[in-house]
Amino acid sequence: MADTATIELTAEEKAVITALEKLNVVSLNNVVKYMEVTYGISAAPVAMAGGGGAGGAAVEEEKSSYNIELTEAGGQKIAVIKVVREITGLALGDAKAAVDGAPKILKEGVAKADAEVMKKKLEEAGAKVTLK
Repeated sequence: MADTATIELTAEEKAVITALEKLNVVSLNNVVKYMEVTYGISAAPVAMAGGGGAGGAAVEEEKSSYNIELTEAGGQKIAVIKVVREITGLALGDAKAAVDGAPKILKEGVAKADAEVMKKKLEEAGAKVTLK
């Protein structure tokens, strides 16, 4: 890792660091996830050439398809049910049963880009979602 004494930061960069230092762990995690999704970057450590095997994080990034798991319905179940119906094509009763039965896999073998879009829609409706 680079020595912080040799890195010169502008006033704007220092302001960003100061703001990040004030965040709690959950907020900082949300910022990292946002940057990963929005900018396509990863906070996962990169395996050094000749420096051992790749870790689990590197293997996970290579996945091309994901299962979308509804881990928690959240406080706005009706909005979540609507999104579940949109994503899965289920009837109203089946979508409600899926939401009530969380944690539950909603879709399997979804392409990464589509999985990210579906996850975002569900989270905007108030659900908690995990991509596996």
